[in-house]
Amino acid sequence: MAYEGIITRIGKEKLTEMLRRMLEIRGFEEKIRFLFLEGEMPGTIHQYIGMEACAVGVCSVLEKGDVIASTHRPHGHAIARGLSMDAMMGELYGRATGCCMGKGGSMHMGDLSKGMLPAIAIVGGNIPVVTGMALAFKLRNERRVAVSFFGDGASNEGAFHEGLNMAAVTKAPAVFVCENNLYGASTSIKRALKIENIADRALSYGIRGDIADGMNVLDVYEHAKEAVDRARSAEGPTLLELKTFRLCGHSRRDPNNYMSDEEKEEWKNKDPLPYFENILKNNEIFTGEEIADIKQSVERSVEKAIEFGKGSPEPDPADIRKGLYVTMEVPE
Repeated sequence: MAYEGIITRIGKEKLTEMLRRMLEIRGFEEKIRFLFLEGEMPGTIHQYIGMEACAVGVCSVLEKGDVIASTHRPHGHAIARGLSMDAMMGELYGRATGCCMGKGGSMHMGDLSKGMLPAIAIVGGNIPVVTGMALAFKLRNERRVAVSFFGDGASNEGAFHEGLNMAAVTKAPAVFVCENNLYGASTSIKRALKIENIADRALSYGIRGDIADGMNVLDVYEHAKEAVDRARSAEGPTLLELKTFRLCGHSRRDPNNYMSDEEKEEWKNKDPLPYFENILKNNEIFTGEEIADIKQSVERSVEKAIEFGKGSPEPDPADIRKGLYVTMEVPE
C-alpha cells in the first residue's frame, strides 16, 4: 500500500492523535492486566491488545455527533472515542469518578456525551440498537452516523441478521464493523462459518460489504471513511470487516492454548503498533526520538490514571437508583 497520499490527506495533527490513541490503548491494557491478576481490581476483563488499529482507524473518521456501540471488549473503543483514561480507571476500580459512576465496570464502559453508548456485553446485542439509533438520526434529518463494533462470533447471532436487514430496508446511516480476530472466545472461525469473508453476508441484505486490514490503521481509516461518508450521504449502511487478531487471551484467565505457537508468532509480526510507527518514520512524519517521547508521555498518563482511580471516592449507596432512566428518577 502506498502511503504518501493518505498521509497527506490525514495530516500530521491527526496522525499524531492516532498514534497516541493506539499507544494509550496498548499501555492501558498492559497495565490493567497485571492489576487484575494481582487482585487489585474487581471483576474480569476482555482485552484489546493487538486490535488497536481497528478502533482508532474507525473512530478517527467520526464527527462529534456520531455514536458508537461496543461489546464486552470495550476499552479500546472507549479510548479511541475520546473517553479519558482517568474516568475509565475510576470505572474499573468501581469508583464514583468512573465514566459510569462505578456502576458498569469493564464490560459496560461508555459515555454518551463523548459519543459512546455504554458497552453492551451480550454478544451481538448492540447491532439492532445501532440500527435503531441510526434510524432515529434519519427520521430527525440529522447528518449523524451510528457505528456498531462486534466480533466474528456475533455474525452468527440472530441479532446480527435482524439488525442488518432492518438497516438495509430503512437505509439507515449505520456502519457495522466486524472485528474478525478469527476466534469467538476459543472457537476458531473455521469451525463456525463456511464462508471466507463475513463481509460477503452483506449481499444477502442488499447492502455494501467491504474488507480492510485490521492490523493497519491507515487501511482501516480509508475503508471506514468511505463507509461513514456513504452513511452520512444517505447511501445506506455498510458491513465493514476488519481482519485482525488479539495478541492475548479471550479474557484475563485464558491461557490461549487453543492457538498454535506458529499462529501467534505470525500475527505478532503484524503487530499494528510497530507497523504504524515504521510507516511514520519511513515517511519522515516522526523521528524515533519523537515517537519515544510520545510513548513516555502516554506511560505517564496511564500511571496518573491508575493513581486517580485508586484515590477516587467510593459511590454513595444513596445513588444506586440514579441514572436508571433518562428523564426521571426511580421513586423511593
